[in-house]
Amino acid sequence: MSNVHLGHKARKRFGQNFLNDEYVIDQIVSAIKPDDNYTMLEIGPGLGALTEPVCEQIKHLTVVELDRDLAKRLRHHPFMAEKLTIIEADALRYDFTQVARTGKLKVFGNLPYNISTPLMFHLFAHADIIHDMHFMLQKEVVNRLCAGPGHKNYGRLSVMAQYYCQVMPVLEVPPEAFTPPPKVDSAVVRLIPHATPPVAVKDLAMLEKVTALAFNQRRKTIRNSLKTVISAEQLSELGIEPTQRAENLSLATFALIAEHAVIDEATVDSVSNATKN
Repeated sequence: MSNVHLGHKARKRFGQNFLNDEYVIDQIVSAIKPDDNYTMLEIGPGLGALTEPVCEQIKHLTVVELDRDLAKRLRHHPFMAEKLTIIEADALRYDFTQVARTGKLKVFGNLPYNISTPLMFHLFAHADIIHDMHFMLQKEVVNRLCAGPGHKNYGRLSVMAQYYCQVMPVLEVPPEAFTPPPKVDSAVVRLIPHATPPVAVKDLAMLEKVTALAFNQRRKTIRNSLKTVISAEQLSELGIEPTQRAENLSLATFALIAEHAVIDEATVDSVSNATKN
């Protein structure tokens, strides 16, 4: 099947798959609820499948686009150009506080699947300036975002996403809704940052480190996977069974461990590698 859509050849290095199903597009825009009372921000507008119908409902939209050809195409669009602020940048490295000066952000996008997880972690760091987020993601990633303790999809992404946000699946999307069709099923998810985190965490960096270590060795008991930051005796004193595995621990339990964990320089490299997974 052709990877050319509306005259543009999808670029594999940018993870481009262009949404073209009108019903799916309408459902996503309805979920987004475009609103000029917020700063509307789209990540990866591509050929404008979501950009155009969103622009029909609002006066202004900011878009972040890495592909120069696509940014140029939007800049010369006969109907949308005057409503758009186009930022040519890598969303993974962009400081989103720069576009939140007029109010909280409503963020949406059909995210490249190859960068979706690190991009969401980058956005979580800006959760205080975000009203909500709606993203098209690989269905497997949405399942991981929504999973709870004890489920096979539960992992580091589940824990951290649920610390920052209320997570709700919106819509499942088949491969044929895209050009070129991806090799996986997709889904749309809604993320609403908590006004107050569901658990108290004194050191957020420590929560991230403990969670990364635990799930990097998820088949090991936490006695072993977390032994460099907390002892089995300490876990028992906290009322946590050391023979449990990471997939059985709730967000509240990870927060409790993080409050008593101590990390040294020898563990830093191990944590760094864990956070890449």
